[in-house]
Amino acid sequence: MNLRIPPAVERLADRLHPGLTPFEQVRERHTLVVKRIEAGTWSQGGGGVRERLRRVLDETEPFPVRIDGIDYFADPPDGRGPVVYLRVESEGIQQLHRRLCQEFPVVDALEGGNYVPHVTLARGGSVADAERVAATEIEPVEWTAKRALTWDREHREAVDRFRLRG
Repeated sequence: MNLRIPPAVERLADRLHPGLTPFEQVRERHTLVVKRIEAGTWSQGGGGVRERLRRVLDETEPFPVRIDGIDYFADPPDGRGPVVYLRVESEGIQQLHRRLCQEFPVVDALEGGNYVPHVTLARGGSVADAERVAATEIEPVEWTAKRALTWDREHREAVDRFRLRG
């Protein structure tokens, strides 16, 4: 389950793109993952999963989100590192993540107490390059999260869209 990010975040990522060329993979499409829902959970009755997800999101009020810097995971629990990302600050995201972790199984090493909200920019390469990019000053981007979506990793497209209603 992802939050929709505003065009200002895409523009920021585009401005940072030239400094990301030393990395093995540079993200062209940017997402803000709040909770992973494993494929096996969907196959156990997708309609039930959607309704549970809709109920949680219908009870969630829109909330403020702020991107205020760049950071990196030197040794991520999944995939090649380092992972360079936009740092996201939002108590609302943290609260929503906790509620979703009560409703759906937690993905070990990535969620629960290990969850760090972020927007991935690039991965694979050197820690020195990650440190260089992380030292880049950026203008903060702030918005109110009002919409969420589910993402089909295999087909690389949004599947369901939800409004935060509260």
